[in-house]
Amino acid sequence: MTSADGRPALLLVEDDAVLGPLIAELLEPDYRIRLAANGQDGLHLALTQAWDVMVIDRGLPVMDGVTLIKALRAKGISTPILILTALGDTAEKVTGLDAGANDYVTKPFDAGELAARLRALTRTFAPASTPASTPVSIGDWELDPASRSMRSVYGRLVSLTAKEGELLGALAAEPGRVFTREELLGRHFHPTDQPGVIDTYVHHLRRKISRTVVRTVHGVGYQIGDALE
Repeated sequence: MTSADGRPALLLVEDDAVLGPLIAELLEPDYRIRLAANGQDGLHLALTQAWDVMVIDRGLPVMDGVTLIKALRAKGISTPILILTALGDTAEKVTGLDAGANDYVTKPFDAGELAARLRALTRTFAPASTPASTPVSIGDWELDPASRSMRSVYGRLVSLTAKEGELLGALAAEPGRVFTREELLGRHFHPTDQPGVIDTYVHHLRRKISRTVVRTVHGVGYQIGDALE
């Protein structure tokens, strides 16, 4: 974790022989950095050493970035992860976040923005933290934030991604409120995202659970629905 000189430990997994060392050089004043050039080496380092934050490239050899992140989350590694991607469309960003990344930066990127995102991640996320565990009732369903799952009164169990659970929990916390896309975007996604990312996640939730789990208020935004079978 944090080294004797106070710098957080950062694992950088980047296969570009020019970009990898350049990123390490830019961040070295503020972080103790270890660079891995492929996904398999990154996985080994991530599982055998403690890190405060990780930066993982999307397109890695041997094991791509999304597969690597999924493997780490499956092993219970909760270290905050920023994914680097040359693919900036909404679907690719959603794929990275759903895999378990906490944030992303699109290549080419500004060094100052990357540093700011990493500072935000190391402030916000703590590996030892545990999610809220109070269940939330949504119609005939119950949302369990701790396990990120929805269970119906009929026994059906649906697993949610981190962002799906966060978005659904936010809507359910204030059932009478209609949230604009911009409000949800500012609270639960990165401000550089487009409002369409909210529509994408609402679509995923409706497909997984019920068309009525989230209600569209035309011209305004979304609010929690009935989530009936």
